[in-house]
Amino acid sequence: MLTTLDDTIKDNIQHALEEAKKSHQSVIVSRIKEVDAIDPLHFFSSGEESWLGERFFWSTPTDDYTMVGLGNELVLENHLDNSERFREIEKEWKRLNKRVVSDHHKIIGTGPLLFGGFSFDPLKEKSSIWDAFSEAKFVLPTIMLTATNNKSYITINKLITPYDKLETCIQHFEQFVGENQNYHLDCEKGNEFASIELKTTEWVEAVQKATADIHKNEMDKVVLAREVHLEFTEKIDPYQLVGRLQKEQPTSFIFGFENGMQYFIGATPERLVKKKENQVLSTCLAGSIKRGTTTYEDNVLGQQLLQDDKNLNEHNIVVKMIKEVFKDCCYDVEVPNDPALLKIKNIQHLYTPVKGFAKEDQTLLSLVEKLHPTPALGGFPQVKAIEKIRELEPMHRGWYAAPIGWLDYEDNGEFVVAIRSGLIEGNKAALFAGCGIVAESDPKSEYFETRIKLKPMLSALGGVENE
Repeated sequence: MLTTLDDTIKDNIQHALEEAKKSHQSVIVSRIKEVDAIDPLHFFSSGEESWLGERFFWSTPTDDYTMVGLGNELVLENHLDNSERFREIEKEWKRLNKRVVSDHHKIIGTGPLLFGGFSFDPLKEKSSIWDAFSEAKFVLPTIMLTATNNKSYITINKLITPYDKLETCIQHFEQFVGENQNYHLDCEKGNEFASIELKTTEWVEAVQKATADIHKNEMDKVVLAREVHLEFTEKIDPYQLVGRLQKEQPTSFIFGFENGMQYFIGATPERLVKKKENQVLSTCLAGSIKRGTTTYEDNVLGQQLLQDDKNLNEHNIVVKMIKEVFKDCCYDVEVPNDPALLKIKNIQHLYTPVKGFAKEDQTLLSLVEKLHPTPALGGFPQVKAIEKIRELEPMHRGWYAAPIGWLDYEDNGEFVVAIRSGLIEGNKAALFAGCGIVAESDPKSEYFETRIKLKPMLSALGGVENE
């Protein structure tokens, strides 16, 4: 695939070495090359032997854009407070000089980029299952596959230090990545499990308390999440899991982030923000109802959702907040007057896109910082809602419901909200689901809604309940 180097890349390596020694700072060199089509799941699995624990997977709805990273050439992470952690990642990324060598015109999603995420709330005490996760962690992959527009590209990145040798750097770019052609995806195989719903009574009581506080005008909305722990009879196969999510949730973003022996994986329908040059897009997703068993029933339920005061109120709170952020940070902001329906496999949501053009001083991570958490995942007003979550929610979210995504060397990128997700290790999984609590909320109905939201991950895990 990538076995020989031309003089251009060798010259860039040499110049990068000279620059690193002169400045006493590392330089990133990236080589991008178009290659024959590669199956992303095969590529992901092929990295197990050499890069287990240092891989990521990302695909957009309808599977038209996929990135798979192998190896951590560079890791940027911190445990800073809620605002500084975003800025510190951006500062460190900007500080590194980057040289790009490519055999094609610029393709967004190739070259040097960071993939990673943030925790939901760094001020809440961690639970043990999230101990290995920083409040912010991003990786520059050693090798990355980008599949888009029916074409495949390989990026090889090298962090060249003042102490590296030219021959070693050249060998790094000559490495070959092969496909694991023996990998077989079995989407029908089941995996029996036993489940434990943690602190269900406490969660219902939290919903009741939050509703009472809303009636006292302490806030308009707060989102409360709960967790379910599963133990399967067989080890969970991350490739089967990602493959099933792609098959079963084609309208969602599929993400997977390996952190040692833990996998944070999910299929979220909710984009936080996308930036392409100065064009930015966010989506408001709040208010939901189940899918129908027939087309007629499904349409009736959808119309019911579009006319339901409780759900419309919940949705409008989200639209208002995101619209205000965009008006501060963007120009030519566009927001439809009424929501549409976004239908995914197990649930349908109220959906409103918000578009604009970022002002010159606004970066992707600055937008992520301002938007997180939206009222769809935190509540409104934002600060009061987060304080209420710390007080009432009987779990620690870790990276659940937080921003996860990527940004490249020219500040293009995309972040989603990590819902419909789970933390996987061996034969164990922790799944998370939440719902928005407003004045009209009923604890029983909200509990049922969280069960619906757990279904995508449970189905993808091949879950067959062991009664």
